[in-house]
Amino acid sequence: MNLAKGPPVEMSAQHVWLLISAAMVLLMTPGLGLFYGGMTRAKAALNMIMMSFISAGIVGVVWVLWGYSMTTGDGFLGIFGNPLTSFGLQNLMGSPDLIKAGYSATFAIITVALISGAIADRAKFSAWALFVPVWITVVYCPLAYMIWGGGLMSAGGAVTAVFGQVIDFAGGAVVEISSGTAALVLAIIVGQRHGFAKDPNHRPHNVPFIMLGAALLWFGWFGFNGGAATSAEQAGLIWINTLVTPAAAMLSWLVTEKVRHGHPTSLGAASGVVAGLVAITPSCANISPVAAIGLGLVAGAACAVFVDLKYRFGLDDSLDVVGVHLGAGLIGTLALGFIALPVDGQGGGLFYGGGLQQLIAQTAAVVITLLVSGLGTLVIGRLINRTVGFRVSHEAETAGVDLSEHAETAYAFGELGAAFNPLRHAVSHTPVAGQPARQEQAKEESFA
Repeated sequence: MNLAKGPPVEMSAQHVWLLISAAMVLLMTPGLGLFYGGMTRAKAALNMIMMSFISAGIVGVVWVLWGYSMTTGDGFLGIFGNPLTSFGLQNLMGSPDLIKAGYSATFAIITVALISGAIADRAKFSAWALFVPVWITVVYCPLAYMIWGGGLMSAGGAVTAVFGQVIDFAGGAVVEISSGTAALVLAIIVGQRHGFAKDPNHRPHNVPFIMLGAALLWFGWFGFNGGAATSAEQAGLIWINTLVTPAAAMLSWLVTEKVRHGHPTSLGAASGVVAGLVAITPSCANISPVAAIGLGLVAGAACAVFVDLKYRFGLDDSLDVVGVHLGAGLIGTLALGFIALPVDGQGGGLFYGGGLQQLIAQTAAVVITLLVSGLGTLVIGRLINRTVGFRVSHEAETAGVDLSEHAETAYAFGELGAAFNPLRHAVSHTPVAGQPARQEQAKEESFA
């Protein structure tokens, strides 16, 4: 090891905070994997976690090669940046802009990972691995460029000139509405799980995983919302709002759940937290803490109702991506038209006397995001479905996608620590302690 003293490291507090925030946001993706993994059946938990992990692997490479370039710099008609501008990030070597590139990569990673919850238990892993880089390139990068990178909805953009400046500080449209819309489209393309709304085994198999995943998401969200803060005053407002909105949303979700179904649940508490985090994402730096409480109360109660609508419409949004991320994303983004704080006494939402201008700008951003993500996902999803196919066979889904897609199981149900194999046990099983084989097999399969 070379212990020779080198030149002193000089970093601003903002650079240090951005590095820490990037690490926090990256941790959100494994946290999402635990959150989603706990919500699935036991025999699909690993596959769900793997869909988050592979998103990090693929997007990390894509971002360095061309993804970051597509979200910055000179662009094509204000829609996306030149993918060759910073190809491989070579021209950022020796520049602190590499920190920004790393931070922005973590946003892209979790955005596409969010979509996977809508197709749990039934998607081919290879199809998902193909979907991830194409969706990031065709949908996410253009939206990020349009709103954050100098494109159509940025300051000076063509859409801004007509409708006004949209507020999307941390990704209400770019992250939440885009992923929720994609989840809706993909759930329709892939179709319902066998036994949807009828099979009780589709219930979450590991609620502690869900709670742990939600806790990691809440922790990481302080970096997600606060990483781009430019002053201590702004950072403080973002921190408080990121605390209080999910807190209020959790409470209102639990009250709604108690009134509608008779019991407040752990899953409801975790889902309420996530709904509040989604709702505060676009407005974390632009509303007061009191308004943030109100936003959380509305988002938590509304999303508690939204997630039940999938049964009415027959939409197998398996892990409530549409109900929570699209629902709360729409609420949070449009709410800015009412509760956005004025800047230097100018503008603001309707409740501050700012008129309709901010609501019009937010609505324009919502419509454009819905169209870009909806149409882009429709084309990508249908092409993949018609070529490699998105869905596993009925037999593979029944056996469990952990086994069929990864040749693994999350839990060792066998007596000697051997992983439980439903295909093997379906044809041969040795009775234990005098119990009939059918009873012992039924006991094991009840865990799946």
